[in-house]
Amino acid sequence: MSESIKGSAVPSFTGTTTEGDQINETTYSGKWLVLYFYPRDNTPGCTTEAQDFQRLLPSFDEVNAVIVGVSNDDQASHARFCAKQGLTFPLIADTEQTVSRAFDVIREKKMYGKTFEGIERSTFLISPDGHVHAVWRKVKVPGHAEAVLATIREAGQS
Repeated sequence: MSESIKGSAVPSFTGTTTEGDQINETTYSGKWLVLYFYPRDNTPGCTTEAQDFQRLLPSFDEVNAVIVGVSNDDQASHARFCAKQGLTFPLIADTEQTVSRAFDVIREKKMYGKTFEGIERSTFLISPDGHVHAVWRKVKVPGHAEAVLATIREAGQS
């Protein structure tokens, strides 16, 4: 999926949240869905990103938007992350990478001389009618949650 996907119907996906609930592309029909992909629970950038979305959650609620985070960590890791950070929005435990692959966010990465596959920090804004409204790739965390919220507000003005 590239940025040219903007305007297209959201890819079909199913994921399991920390609470064991199943989420798919129609779960939040009628609402904005901020589907953000992050590399790993309890790492500095991922923690800051989650805290930023949590801090702005009341503002996202005001614009009829739901936040859902996705990483390849398991439900137990997500539960610890949510408890430690006070997160109240759902996280999908994408251990089989099915949601990540549906949105084409798996990339080859290198760390300490080793090559591996991992999530490229990305966010997809899904409109209430189920279309991809905006895509952010290679997200830089500072100011990102605010930019997503601003995009929703701008869309509401048009």
